[in-house]
Amino acid sequence: MLNRRRESGAVSLFLVIFAMLLITVVTLSFIRTMVADQSQSSLADLSQSAYDSSLAGTEDAKRALIYYRTVCTNGLASDCAAAKATLDSSACNQGLTTILPGIAPNQEVKIQKTQSSTDTNGYDQAYTCVKIALDTPDYLGTVDANASKLIPLKATGNINAVTVQWYMPSDLGSSATDVSLIGDSAPSKPLYLQTNWPANRPSLLRAQLIQFGSNFSLSDFDTSNTVNSNTNTVFLYPTGTTGTGRSVTDSLAIAQRDIRKTATGAPQPVRCSGKLSSGGYACSVTLTLPQAIGQTDDSRTAYLRLTPMYNSTHFRVTLSGATGTLDFSGVQPSIDSTGRANTQYHRVETRVDLTSANFAFPEAAVDLTGNLCKDFVVTDSTSDYANSCTP
Repeated sequence: MLNRRRESGAVSLFLVIFAMLLITVVTLSFIRTMVADQSQSSLADLSQSAYDSSLAGTEDAKRALIYYRTVCTNGLASDCAAAKATLDSSACNQGLTTILPGIAPNQEVKIQKTQSSTDTNGYDQAYTCVKIALDTPDYLGTVDANASKLIPLKATGNINAVTVQWYMPSDLGSSATDVSLIGDSAPSKPLYLQTNWPANRPSLLRAQLIQFGSNFSLSDFDTSNTVNSNTNTVFLYPTGTTGTGRSVTDSLAIAQRDIRKTATGAPQPVRCSGKLSSGGYACSVTLTLPQAIGQTDDSRTAYLRLTPMYNSTHFRVTLSGATGTLDFSGVQPSIDSTGRANTQYHRVETRVDLTSANFAFPEAAVDLTGNLCKDFVVTDSTSDYANSCTP
């Protein structure tokens, strides 16, 4: 007799179906991840290309500024005024017509590029809007420790005071959250070795004023008069409470606190904030300026030299006069550039120091890291002029 077993195979069928579903889900997930990565990579490329386009607009704006400086240096006053009006226009790309005469205001500028015959992934790049502002409300910068920055105090009116702010959250670094300070009532303001000054403490800032009026002589820069003077120096020492926020701007007359006019050589304390969690600058001080020698008003040609000691720092300088706050005039123009790549846009703002390339402000008369050998010889024989210094 035959023994027949009837089996439907339902379990095998379910296993095959579930296996196919699992493989389908894994495949679709992998494809989705690939598509997302490709889309993100394409978006990143477009964003970088748009950023590059905005930088191209910034570089063309720098060329326009060089043209403006050249016209104002070598050309007529009327030509300088016309170039300034073109740069300060509110229309997009109007300030670039002096170097790109073929463009029209509010017309985007295509970015020229070279592309191989096999490359089919080129981007449609252009900068759509570039605006230049010669006058800016402040001067921004960064200075390394024990280096200097010379700032022309050229304003839209006569100035009588300068406000200096320094030390931002980015100067703290990633390892510190609070600003290290000594108390306001500390009897002394110690000057440490370079290695002993805390990394999260604002720099001791040396501020030097150099100015002159319509006429001057070299001896005027040695005069220590507190009413009229052409040069003054103050050392601004950060004080306050570590970990405690504070928003205050100290005020002092730079001529009264000049190091040459005090009985002791103590630095001037400046009350700073001990916490920068909300941003801003830790220290702020307003320096009232004396009139230049021979002047009876606030007209002057002036420079401010800032030297942070111990630590590098970000800083901000603003100007004020008898009528209130004033803008810097042609000292650090602002460039606002918007670039495009296909449908992706990127906007950047840049500050440019509009100083003459033919005159670099000196950092020091002599700057060296080793020893300096100085020989002084009084002689009437040219054979004695040989170098007698030995390495």
